[in-house]
Amino acid sequence: MTVYMVERDLKGIAMSDLAAAQKLAIGASHAYTAQGIPMRYIRSTFAPEDGRCMCLFEARSAEDVKRLNDEAELPYSRVVEALDLTP
Repeated sequence: MTVYMVERDLKGIAMSDLAAAQKLAIGASHAYTAQGIPMRYIRSTFAPEDGRCMCLFEARSAEDVKRLNDEAELPYSRVVEALDLTP
């Protein structure tokens, strides 16, 4: 599977809402996998000063990741293929 980065603008979001959105993304990825659409939430990085959030998912396609975020009503500006360079 390929890693995809979901870019979000969450300026002004409360930390409790951010945590809830993360739990929603994790749960949605598990539900997709249970339905036979492999998906794994990897992690998110949030910059509170400017509200930028980058979430990494592992999936078969960008379209699957977009559909998950659309159905979960999680806002995003774009989904792009990414390289996870964690050592």
